[in-house]
Amino acid sequence: MEHPTLDIILFLIAAGFVASFVDSVVGGGGLISVPALLWTGLPPGIVLGTNKLGGTMSSLTSSISFLMSGKMDVRLVRKWFPLSLVGSAAGAYTVRLLPPDFLKPLVIVMLVAVTVYTLFKKKGPDRPAFTRLTTRIAVLGAVAAFAIGYYDGFFGPGTGSFLLFAFVLLGFDFVTAAGNAKALNLASNVGSLATFAFMGYVNPYYGVPMALAMVAGALVGSRFAIRKGASYVKPLFVGVTALLIGKQIWDLLS
Repeated sequence: MEHPTLDIILFLIAAGFVASFVDSVVGGGGLISVPALLWTGLPPGIVLGTNKLGGTMSSLTSSISFLMSGKMDVRLVRKWFPLSLVGSAAGAYTVRLLPPDFLKPLVIVMLVAVTVYTLFKKKGPDRPAFTRLTTRIAVLGAVAAFAIGYYDGFFGPGTGSFLLFAFVLLGFDFVTAAGNAKALNLASNVGSLATFAFMGYVNPYYGVPMALAMVAGALVGSRFAIRKGASYVKPLFVGVTALLIGKQIWDLLS
């Protein structure tokens, strides 16, 4: 298994911190961490698997916070958690079926698409707070949990936003929707990380330093968000993401 040089480790620590810092304020941290790992020269499949180390640690921390604050519908999360986990495992296995020469351009296209979505998305519509589990909500929630879980296993960036928007559409208030989204995001991260690890697609020498930096970035970013708000961080998100994705497009065309 390939070992990173000291300069690569320092780069991943910096990128992981910035990615998690940005994610805790405006979301979209994976749009920084995935291109950063691609920049190191790792194969696309290994990049997606290694990125799940940081994603799992970050979502676990967030899920515990929401759970302890009571801002999570545990009854519903318990029903949909397995679907998100299984969906992500299936998505991660799909990565193995695609050749690297096809996967890298696909990853770049998806990075650009999700970046555009993240920059221009609007807050979800105002809906009445969730009151009871109907058959419609149960079915739609199950489909969303599996489908978005599959996407997270196959690619990843933007999953938290997609889950949050889905729960708001189903009628949950914004805070509870965020708590539920974090729990299902944890499920999809665990399922995909386990699958990638089983296939040998996780490089801990690259992933662990980045994951530890992401924990620190999340703690600092959360406090910054409370004091300053997202408007101070969005230009940083745009600049770093554009730089990293631009580098990958340049390499591909060259």
